[in-house]
Order: sequence, then structure tokens, then C-alpha cells
Amino acid sequence: MSDYILKTNQLSKKYKNKMAVDKVSMSIKSGSIYGFIGQNGAGKSTLIRLITGLAYPTDGTFELFEKKSGQELIATRKRIGTIIEGPALYPQMTAVENLEAHRLLKGIPGKEGIIKTLEIVNLQDTGRIKVKNFSLGMKQRLGLAIALLGDPEFLILDEPINGLDPMGVVEIRELLKKLNHEYGITILISSHILSELHLLATHYGIIHNGELIEQLSAKELNEKCQLYIHIKVDDLNKATAVIETQLATRAFEVMPDGTLKLFAFTDTPGKVSKILTDAGLIIEEFMPMGEDLETYFSHLIGGVKNG
Repeated sequence: MSDYILKTNQLSKKYKNKMAVDKVSMSIKSGSIYGFIGQNGAGKSTLIRLITGLAYPTDGTFELFEKKSGQELIATRKRIGTIIEGPALYPQMTAVENLEAHRLLKGIPGKEGIIKTLEIVNLQDTGRIKVKNFSLGMKQRLGLAIALLGDPEFLILDEPINGLDPMGVVEIRELLKKLNHEYGITILISSHILSELHLLATHYGIIHNGELIEQLSAKELNEKCQLYIHIKVDDLNKATAVIETQLATRAFEVMPDGTLKLFAFTDTPGKVSKILTDAGLIIEEFMPMGEDLETYFSHLIGGVKNG
């Protein structure tokens, strides 16, 4: 079996004179939670629609479970569950009735999976309550339950936490972690709430103006967003010598503008400033710094805009 659930190769979609998706080559590993990041109109939803068969590519190809085209690709889409542009719910029905309606629409045999699926999303006790009386978080969890009908191996979720209150966001986050860790489901999640993706994703793809500008793992992102102490002193050479000898570390980087990034002692910055001062150095700038996903994304997009 391949290590990858999805691979796209130069996948493109053009609407009139606009390239909504432009030569995107991305890969999603089996067992991962892939955070798909981009501004509104960047191409996230269009690419998801291509993968799920709701739109057809202008150019390029993709593999889903190693299947590339024709009836094989259509058949393998039964192994995915999706929420695109919000879950389709029947407000006058109960949770069980909603799942039964979608089970029949999908042609899934047997009713046995309905209660099991509701238990997974913690909606098994809603009884005769109609969906119109559900909270937004409950509706999102019911949408996930619908996507989970048929035991999919791959979930594709477009903005599943959009509009939720903080408690609802936490509920969905923990549920997605459970689906990934306990049930082994690979997840592609598109969201503009980057701080939440940073708590969830194992891998990232960043799309801008239809182009995939970067793919990286959570480990790689954390290294790029590493905490450090920003230091500017009157004598750079002396400062590096003091850091190497008195702090006994080479975990620093000299920047082109003459400042230092010290990646050690981020939890004890006072010790660093005292040693530098005691060595007779004048500290002009000194502050702990580091990027979160949102800052990193902003810098990356800014670089693309200016490039």
C-alpha cells in the first residue's frame, strides 16, 4: 500500500481568464492531519472540489488511493467522507433521521452504523430533539457523523470550525484528534483559523493565488517558528565570543543586519542580559521573539506578494 492517500501532479483549474488552481503538486501522507492554508479565494475550495469530483481539472492529474482515472477513481471516492460548504442537514429531522436519510442517499447497507457513528461524535443521547434546535457545535458534529457514514479512510473538511464559539472549536478539535489517533483516519482540513490548525495539523500546505507555495511538516514548521532572543549590542564580535565562552553555546545566528538570534536560554533571558552587561557590552535591543503559524503565513505571503 502507498504511504500517500492523495497525490496531485500539476493540477490546474481555469475559470474563464482566472487560474483558480495553478499547477498544484501536493501530497498527503496516510495517517496525517493536513492543514490546508490560504486566504479567501486562494484556491483551497476549488482544489477540494477537484479531488471530490465536484469539478473537473483543466490540466494535470491526481491519484486517490493510487487510483488515477475513470471508474476506479469514482469507486475509490467511496472511501472518503466530506464536509464542503457546511454540512447538508434536515432541520425538521432528528440526528438519527438525518443519518438514515444520508445513508440511503449514499447507498450504504444496514442501519447498524448509525448509532455507532453518533457515539463517536457524542450525539447518541439527542433522542427526539430536532436538528433545528441543535447548537452550531452540535450541527457541525452531526455533519461529521454524516461524513463518517460508511467508515471512510480519508476525511476532507472545508472550514469545519467556521463560526463556532471557543467551546465548539475545542470539541471539534478533540473529535478530529480522536478520529485520527484512534480510528486511523487521514484528514485534510481547510481553515483560515490558523492558530487552531497549529494545535491540530501534522503537515501543512500553503496555497496563494492558486499556487502551492510550500508544504512542510509540523516539525519543520516548529523549527522555522522557533523561539529565540533577539539581541543587538554595540560590539557584535565581542558578544558572540561572550555567548560561546560564558554561556557555552553556539545555538545562535548572526543576522545580515548585525543582530543576533539566540536560540538557547529562551526561558532565562535575564541570565543572558546580565552576562552581556557584566562583559561591558551595551545592549541596544533585547527581546524574546518567535513566530506562530499566523505570523509565519503572513510573512510567507508577504514575501510572495513582494517577490
